[in-house]
Amino acid sequence: MKHFELKGTIREVGNKATVKAIRRNDLVPCNLYGQKMENVLFTVSAKDLKGLTHTPASHIVDLVLSDGKTYTAVVHELQFHPIDDVCLHVDFLKVSEDKPINITVPLNITGHAVGVQAGGKFVQLVRKLKVSGLMKDLPDQLDVDITPLQIGKSIVAGDLSYDNITITSPKDTIICTVKSTRQAAQATAEGAAE
Repeated sequence: MKHFELKGTIREVGNKATVKAIRRNDLVPCNLYGQKMENVLFTVSAKDLKGLTHTPASHIVDLVLSDGKTYTAVVHELQFHPIDDVCLHVDFLKVSEDKPINITVPLNITGHAVGVQAGGKFVQLVRKLKVSGLMKDLPDQLDVDITPLQIGKSIVAGDLSYDNITITSPKDTIICTVKSTRQAAQATAEGAAE
């Protein structure tokens, strides 16, 4: 999985006015936590953060903080303003190479569904799945081959398996389906009439 370096400046615990002042300076308040460590409060540039938040890709984040310490983390939670779509706060979770990491990974649909060639309509319902695995095993994307997908059939998370990682999204999560269209129904009816 790709790494994304993010520089941060250590900050003190503050009240609402302090946090508002931070945001006025185009900075985003952040929190880093994990097992066997104290929470670390810091800020990052809103512009730098967009490289992480405004992309479909998932990343392991290499945090480089102003106190000289570096941490490996994943984004745990993002809070956005409901109207402006501006990131208000980020929680990072510290991770290590020897413990499994839970992270969402984007899907990459490959192939041409048989059902679409027969006149059906392809519909993708999910763009990412949650997976668990060691850092070295985490893929940049999960390839899903839709070639055998017939009209009226779906691919669910439980149908997929990958080496060295476990899909933690619910097994009945529908990833994609091929829906019947009037054209496909008409072709089927004409085929039956012949």
